[in-house]
Amino acid sequence: MEFEIKPQNKFSLGLKELWEYRELFYFFTLRDIKVKYKQTVLGFLWAILQPLIMALLFTFVLGKAISTNSSLSMPYMVFALSGLVVWGIFSSGLNNAGNSMVTNANIIKKIYFPRLIIPISSVLVGLFDFFMALIVFLGYCFYKDIHFTLHALIYFPLAIFLTCIATFGAGSLLAALNVKYRDFRYIIPFLIQFLFFATPVVYSPTMITNKYVIWIFALNPMAAPIDIFRASIAGESFNLNSDLISIASSLVILIIGLVYFRKTEAYFADLA
Repeated sequence: MEFEIKPQNKFSLGLKELWEYRELFYFFTLRDIKVKYKQTVLGFLWAILQPLIMALLFTFVLGKAISTNSSLSMPYMVFALSGLVVWGIFSSGLNNAGNSMVTNANIIKKIYFPRLIIPISSVLVGLFDFFMALIVFLGYCFYKDIHFTLHALIYFPLAIFLTCIATFGAGSLLAALNVKYRDFRYIIPFLIQFLFFATPVVYSPTMITNKYVIWIFALNPMAAPIDIFRASIAGESFNLNSDLISIASSLVILIIGLVYFRKTEAYFADLA
């Protein structure tokens, strides 16, 4: 009997193989959550306190100015917190995924499993923090008597899904690049900080009046998820044209990230 061993198609996601190793998603995600909050006094409360403190800070510093110069249909504290809880998925997931292959170098060298599991699990850690913060956000909205439209049943899951797509696409690309070019461990924090100010997290997109800047900002993959997430709050509307550009940009980054990851993953054990 003869067996022919062929390399897996680099353009395949290997969904069947990912399903066969699905237990590892739970293992890596739970391990990373435990490591993240290990030996901390407040533990999981940090997932709630971080966006809450940031929202209070921006409300104190920028709240009055932004409310005056933009037409917000909700209190600025709610506006800022809504952006920060969604942004938390992206910032945490991108930082974790970007460094995930280097962090797990010892495991990669010892055993085989689909390497995509590692950056996906890193995104799931950020998603865990989001659901913790979402409880506080919804509680604060009810306290301030903020009403949600029925569209929330669609917009909330859609915004979360698009955020995970944007995070995983960029995270898988940075994870592969970071294995070969260790400079990216220093670039990733700067990139996250830059994208924070280039995304309407704590300011309204209506404040941007230059049409060229508007189109450039629309290329930001996180512009659409935050805009759609807010669309269910107090009847807030979203810009369909710019959001479609943002979603298209996110999908392009996802394809580039997956193709490059699959192209280089055969060398991860040697380079990590």
